[in-house]
Formats: sequence, C-alpha cells, structure tokens
Amino acid sequence: MDTQPTAAGTGNRPCRDREATTRRILEAATRLFAEHGYDHVTVRMIANEAGANVALVNRYFGSKANLFAEVIAARSQLESVLEGDPEGLPARLASFVARRIAAETSDPVGRVIDRAGGSPEIRSVLRRRVESAILGPLAERLEGPGARERAALATAIFLGGGSLRRTLGQTATELDLAELERRLTVLYTQCLAP
Repeated sequence: MDTQPTAAGTGNRPCRDREATTRRILEAATRLFAEHGYDHVTVRMIANEAGANVALVNRYFGSKANLFAEVIAARSQLESVLEGDPEGLPARLASFVARRIAAETSDPVGRVIDRAGGSPEIRSVLRRRVESAILGPLAERLEGPGARERAALATAIFLGGGSLRRTLGQTATELDLAELERRLTVLYTQCLAP
C-alpha cells in the first residue's frame, strides 16, 4: 500500500487505491452474485471476498442494489456495438448476439442476471439497465416512425440470445457462427427498418 505524508507532515498514513479497490469489489460481487444469486449474497460477503470493509463497499456503491447495477454496467460491451454508421447497425448487432449465443465461455453477467431474476428489488434495476443501455440508446439511433417499437423488437432478440446460450450451455458452441450472424443480420435489418 502506498503511503503519503499526513496533512501536518508529521507522519505517513496509508493511501487507498480507490480504482483497484473498486475493481476488486466489482469482481467479487460478480463472482458471488453469479454463484449464489442476488438474494443470498450480503455486502459483508462481498467485502470479505474483495478484501475490503463493509463501510468502504457502502461508501463506494451506496447499496447492494447499486453494486448489482454497477456489475451489469461494468461488463457491458453493447455501447461500442451501437456506435458507428446506422447502415452497419444490423450486422454489428447480429455479430454481437451470435457471439453471445455461440461463445465457448460462460457470460458471468448473464449468470448474475439469471440468478437475480426473481428478486423484486432487482427487477427495477434490470428494467432501468435495459432502458438505459439497450432500448433507449437504440431507439435514439433509429430514424422514422415507431423507433421505440423497433428498438424493443431488437432488444428482445438481444436479450433472448443470452438466454438461449445459457439454456443450451456447451451445445451452443456447436452452432455455426457465420450462419447465425447471417440470419440475425436479416432479422435485425427487418426489425430496425422504418
């Protein structure tokens, strides 16, 4: 741990590395939420796993629900998929979803969401996250009438891709990625068109 002089200059005190601690807390929360589910994980468990104290976790995140929201937000790669030329959006979304379905490794955030699905406290967190990270930004990028409805269809396909992967497990790795991308591009082109 780094030290720095105190305000009076008479000694050294530990200097916390907020970024490293935040990362450890997020990693611990991701592992625990994925393994045990939201309702069965306490802030104390997360703090112990991260090598931090409970007060620090609460100071950095405010609540367990806020920490859950940060776990989901920190691992999202969707923002980069939505950026770019509008004409290429269907293909980018198709590629992203196809890779999620046919991924050889498990998606820890998907597992976190699956394990938290029944928690009433988390439903509103998930609803806000879907709105702020997928549905809202996608609707803003679409021109023409019915942008929100078209974005909702695209979001349903996106969310369904992750659920399908988690249901199929390792069997999903046997799927033809290029064929999934091709078909999903056609589907996204149709549902995003005005």
